[in-house]
Amino acid sequence: MAAYRMRLSCADEMLLLNGCPGVVGLAAVFSGEQPDVGRVRARVAERWTGLERMSCVLDRPPGKGGTARWVVPGPFDPAAHVAVARNKLDDLWAQSVDRPLLDGVPPWRLFVVPDAAHGGGFALALVAQHVLLDGRSLATVMRSLMDGPAAVRDSVRPAPLPRTGLRAAARELRVMTAAGQALPMRSAQETYSSVAVTELPAHMVRAARRQPADGRGATLNELLVAAVAGALRARYGPMRRWRQRDEPAYTAVPCDLRTRVNPGELGNTLTVVRVPLPVDVDGPVARLRACQAAMAAVPDRAAVHATVLFPAAEAVRRTGPWVTLLLTNRGRRSCFAATATTAMKWPGGSSTFQDRPLVRTVGLPPLQHPGTVSFALAQAGDAYTLTVVCNLRPDDARRIADAVVTEFETWARMVTPSVRAKP
Repeated sequence: MAAYRMRLSCADEMLLLNGCPGVVGLAAVFSGEQPDVGRVRARVAERWTGLERMSCVLDRPPGKGGTARWVVPGPFDPAAHVAVARNKLDDLWAQSVDRPLLDGVPPWRLFVVPDAAHGGGFALALVAQHVLLDGRSLATVMRSLMDGPAAVRDSVRPAPLPRTGLRAAARELRVMTAAGQALPMRSAQETYSSVAVTELPAHMVRAARRQPADGRGATLNELLVAAVAGALRARYGPMRRWRQRDEPAYTAVPCDLRTRVNPGELGNTLTVVRVPLPVDVDGPVARLRACQAAMAAVPDRAAVHATVLFPAAEAVRRTGPWVTLLLTNRGRRSCFAATATTAMKWPGGSSTFQDRPLVRTVGLPPLQHPGTVSFALAQAGDAYTLTVVCNLRPDDARRIADAVVTEFETWARMVTPSVRAKP
């Protein structure tokens, strides 16, 4: 019998009911010889057993009635949750992205990947249901496995975010409910999942970040959103050729709502802000400027979600599960967000696992609804790795990933004409 039960947060419930597979992942690639799986299990048991979130099991009531709850029947079993992968990391990602983890046990698995590629000898790859952990949580728990003392707080009281007014909340609701443009595609029945992982040379990213030349430079998030806009233009042509309505195509930008008080809190402490993609803007630098202008408002918009919209949703949804279904219904269509874009940085400095140095990190963003693309750009030191997950035509992930790299190359050449990506 479960020790105790907990209600899902609003963010948890929306991820549970959004109709997507909901599998996310983060891999840490190391140089050196693959460690013994028994020693990995021992480290996991030592560092994660005390984390309540890692022992949570999703209890779904039978039928359509009732509300799903988190239950904690006891600590997870390291022997069942930590295993040696049979394939390379890219194959593991491709096999995991559309296969939800089974109910009845905590929905996460850690794989020791013997042949990780990407410049390393092996990898530790954490795969989880998004309803359990967001991207920041994946990085937090993976960082806690590294050599040295672990410091993860399972839950603390967050510091208050800035207050926002009802007028700002009304504006944000209008933006979040406005019609958007879907990617050109055949019927939803003819879409397939595909995953592509690409390494971006550090010198190319550093040069690209100096754009625009007469501005302050660009953040990694701004570059990613602008590169996605350019990649969609290269893949599908200007949006005026494929638009179905006079609305922009949007990308969903995840925003971490943790503060300095609760940086290691596990779960889904995030929101998603909808940002227009400047696909029809001519020129990569002009698209970057447009993205910088749009992204500048994201922190304030995320604060509106945290201080007004989420508390209101939490209060209203207690009247019944239909409220969450109503809230998530809008996001079920590809025109809500044609893409999802997130840039993630490895927390802390250089890391080792049992004296093996960290080489790079590789994210696995979730597979969204048919006609959508998800992007994760992971940074660990000077190693940058892009993962693209498509629910489009076969192999579209590779084509779109190459187009994103081309945008980075173009920005970099404007600063250093000799810059080229690795073949």
